[in-house]
Amino acid sequence: MKRIISFIAIALLAALSQSCVKLDIIPKNIVTDNELFNTPASVDIYMARMYSRMPFEDFKYMGQWGFENNGWLNSIGIDGTGEAVNRDGITTAFTGERTAYWGQAFELIRDANHLLETLPQYQANFSDELYNHYLGEAYYIRATVFYTMAKRFGGIPLVTKVIQYPANDSEIEVARATEEETWDQVLADFDQAIELLQERSPQEGYANKYVALSFKAQAMLYAGSVAKYNETVSGRLTGIGRKTQVRVIGFEESRWQAASRRYFEESYKAARRVMQDGGFALYRRRWIAGDKQAQYQNMVDMFSDLSSPENIYVKRYLFPTLTHAFDAYNMPFSFRAPLSAGTCPTLDFVELFEGFPRYPDGKIRVTTGSNNASGDYVMYDNPLEFFQDAEPRLRAYVIFPSDEFRTRKIDVRAGVYTGETPIKPFFSNYAYNTADERYQNLQIFNGSNKTLYLSPREGNGQQTLQYQGQTMTAAGQDGPFFDNGEATLTGLYLRKWLQTTTNIETGEGKSAQPFILMRYAEILLTAAEAAIELELAGAPSPDGSSLLQVATDNINQIRERAGASLLIGSLTPDNAGRDIVRKERRKELAFEHKSKWDIRRWRVNHYEGRDGFWGETRDKNFYSNNENYRFRGLYPFFSTQEGKYFFDTRFQWVSSKTFGYQPIDYYFSIPGGEVAKSPLIDQQPNR
Repeated sequence: MKRIISFIAIALLAALSQSCVKLDIIPKNIVTDNELFNTPASVDIYMARMYSRMPFEDFKYMGQWGFENNGWLNSIGIDGTGEAVNRDGITTAFTGERTAYWGQAFELIRDANHLLETLPQYQANFSDELYNHYLGEAYYIRATVFYTMAKRFGGIPLVTKVIQYPANDSEIEVARATEEETWDQVLADFDQAIELLQERSPQEGYANKYVALSFKAQAMLYAGSVAKYNETVSGRLTGIGRKTQVRVIGFEESRWQAASRRYFEESYKAARRVMQDGGFALYRRRWIAGDKQAQYQNMVDMFSDLSSPENIYVKRYLFPTLTHAFDAYNMPFSFRAPLSAGTCPTLDFVELFEGFPRYPDGKIRVTTGSNNASGDYVMYDNPLEFFQDAEPRLRAYVIFPSDEFRTRKIDVRAGVYTGETPIKPFFSNYAYNTADERYQNLQIFNGSNKTLYLSPREGNGQQTLQYQGQTMTAAGQDGPFFDNGEATLTGLYLRKWLQTTTNIETGEGKSAQPFILMRYAEILLTAAEAAIELELAGAPSPDGSSLLQVATDNINQIRERAGASLLIGSLTPDNAGRDIVRKERRKELAFEHKSKWDIRRWRVNHYEGRDGFWGETRDKNFYSNNENYRFRGLYPFFSTQEGKYFFDTRFQWVSSKTFGYQPIDYYFSIPGGEVAKSPLIDQQPNR
């Protein structure tokens, strides 16, 4: 049986304040435990409070800001992951959050602990099944919060009981545990939740056994990766706190292998239980074998279909009372409401996908030469011709130049070229150290013999020329405009998550599409990755299944649905097999707040490990320079001589952005105020 759980934040109603006649009478606007845990309906209020504060990364979360829940300028995949870029300062490597997840975390932990300690006093008010489920919810919420903190900080204070105030310092002060102890607590809490939760939620928005299993699988995959790949960072990524001499980040040299193997086993077992017993399946309602259009439309539909058998955990919104603004900031330029182009996918991301001609080094081919600085540009009757063999999944995630969105052609041009053909590459060097060279600085644009037309801004500022008796604008309706970052910066727009129906009004606070926090495709990918990691460790299968066969079958299920080619033979128990799984994860889960965590746990964001940044081996020196790295766009130009289009590949041309990352950034800083006021809270080593 299919089980879909959705989450709806429920507004809590404040009781009316009344003045008190006697000072020893409890004010009537305070809800007591006796009232709160008296009936299922009253517990629902308590649960609503907790769930409204859960650290879910969705449309209202942004890595640069943290859990501020305001949705302002919300974009996705712009956290230095390479999926996309953005014109604003919010486009930055994921090295910290403006609002650190610390104080909010311990407030929610206190609520969970209070439920665990207090509910047993009122057990008689509930059926055994419902009573156990409430306790399971508390463990699930605490596990989620500990997990959210562990990903950011490593070892954290493991507050597993309510601290009553006022109290002496020995009760209030809780030191950071080791990182291994922290991950063990996350595991223990998820296991308690799984044991107690019902298979189906008693209320919409609650967790259940399969939700907890799914997030356990995700958390343990992260833990196993950190334990293993911290060892690949130069000097071993580990450290002792100065105040307590506790190993607050990393693992003991004698323990990391056993810990990593144990966590990967737990991840695999949890994912397999969801696969075998959860009743979920990949979404294929519009899918037709061999039909690229149907496969594309299938993947577009699945992100808005609340009845999808793939949905495991969904954050729901309701218009007009509970909304977000994702459409308002991420639509193509001609749909501005009030802004646009908040998420501009990169060429580097597109290169993950099949269906494009390639140079010998694997980069997408745009010229007849051996690289994009040699030969002549390849001509196309229409920009869409360039993408005709691409995976349908990519088209479902990215709006291509001249493709259709909401029944409108998205008119993207980087410029118009009027010179003779064949056309030589505009630049003689496309290397990283030439990334700041701009089309508008070329002689063919600003010299006396002008043959290149670009647009500095939209509207009347567009450069125009006459072509076949009509006026042609250099950048079309949707840019890019080289001095205006409100149109595409890369030649591409995001499609994933945007509402596609034409009768929906777009604007700030007017979007209500759901966000899928956990879906079955991730479970398949998690099981596949854990399986390969166990094979690499020489560990036996935790449940007797064939690890490589499960991994291979899972990847092929996802590839078939995506319209990609299937694997030839079985995955191999080596880094090559592991990287096939990683690359598939990078493709499938893009723009879902997953990639920024994946590249962190794989420890491939710093320069020495950056060859593996994309889940496949790429020359890090092409797109990076020591600490810094950049991403590229795919820019279509029109030739008036040929009446055809050609593409150029270049590092981000408009509102250019350089990202930076060091090994120290794999752990966020502990908030300075918490360290300063506490005799026990350690700052991260080397900070």
